[in-house]
Amino acid sequence: MSIPHPDTPLPSEITPETTYLNRRQFIQATLSTAIIANTLSTATWAKGIDPHSVGSLPTTQPLSPTSTSLLSTDEAPTPLEKVVNFSNFYEFGTDKTDPVNYAHSLKVDPWQVNVVGAVAKPGVLGIEDILRLFPLEERIYRLRCVEGWSMVIPWLGISLAQFLKRFQPTSQAKFVQFLTLLDPQQMPGQRRPILNWPYQEGLRIDEAMHPLTLLSLGLYGRTLPKENGAPLRLVVPWKYGFKSIKSIVTIRLMEKQPLTSWEEVASSEYGFYANVNPEVPHPRWSQARERRIGEFAKRDTLLFNGYAEQVASLYHGMDLRKYY
Repeated sequence: MSIPHPDTPLPSEITPETTYLNRRQFIQATLSTAIIANTLSTATWAKGIDPHSVGSLPTTQPLSPTSTSLLSTDEAPTPLEKVVNFSNFYEFGTDKTDPVNYAHSLKVDPWQVNVVGAVAKPGVLGIEDILRLFPLEERIYRLRCVEGWSMVIPWLGISLAQFLKRFQPTSQAKFVQFLTLLDPQQMPGQRRPILNWPYQEGLRIDEAMHPLTLLSLGLYGRTLPKENGAPLRLVVPWKYGFKSIKSIVTIRLMEKQPLTSWEEVASSEYGFYANVNPEVPHPRWSQARERRIGEFAKRDTLLFNGYAEQVASLYHGMDLRKYY
């Protein structure tokens, strides 16, 4: 597998923290000047952010990655306020701005993830355990969402493969199922029958164990905002928008293919594999073009979102129009 080596941004290319975040107000609300200066000096490329315009961002905490992954793209990241204020998280509502307006009700501490099913050592880990046990790295991924818009986001996370190996998958582990928290009190969108809650997603085991597949705990140098899936979410860059389950509480390894939430309610529109493929149109829109958030002109969509060199071998011999 050939993985391109990105160019690391120069310090001179990184926008100073003070241009996007009111430092004095943030310090009063959260951490000391020394901590912020140490952890955020290389953090974000976002500009002109009002702390009150990005929902739960002031309550997130700094995260220090051990490395910047060679899996990263060298494309310029999308401004942070665009990422936080424009997302799908139906547990809080169907509008793109519902998560930023309502996700403050979510309690993310304490939080545990239960790993069960076809594993020799099932178990439960808290977020603190995960951060202690696994190396945290930054990965800058280009991502294309279902509706035809795209972003570039610096994620902080851990390899899903390394995480799963700790629980020793058995030979019966052919698929991996993910479940979101079920709590209508905290997640008002679950009070409506939009989907059969809790939200569920799935990957084939080789997709889950691929080096690109990430369990994210943060973005832009900080823990995940609640509206972006705190405290733990899935990031699969060649399936982004289709496979982006948030606020994960259960990971189940299975012998049989799990049913995903969108496959259950709209199987003609959302198949299990859900690869970004410009040759396979969604019934209600084309995948051939996309618009990068913050740009006016559209660009051509790339097969597997531009990660074909790394992942195309996973689908060798498969009819990707049938297995969409």
